[in-house]
Amino acid sequence: MLPKIYADFHNLDDQNRIRLTTAGTLEDLQRLGIDLVEGMSLTFYMDDADDLGNPDDIMVDGTVHFSEAEKCWSASVYWSGVYHASDSATKESANGRQGKHTATKG
Repeated sequence: MLPKIYADFHNLDDQNRIRLTTAGTLEDLQRLGIDLVEGMSLTFYMDDADDLGNPDDIMVDGTVHFSEAEKCWSASVYWSGVYHASDSATKESANGRQGKHTATKG
């Protein structure tokens, strides 16, 4: 099982990779003690809801890369493999994070 990291699926670079620069991404990486390295595999999630408004994150697996051009980490993801958290209990991540991502201050 891969660790589950928040990512904004709308924050894409010119190569259709997710930029890993948002506060939620950085918070999850810090909380889990993950230092990104080239080629690392992770599961990325973004807030979503089902038809009844219940939290049901959108999820996708990907590989981390450092973009020299943008001087930031990004993730190549398998867009054809996007799924909802409720679609597959077998794809639960090791850190067990579920539901809506909430930022904490502390």
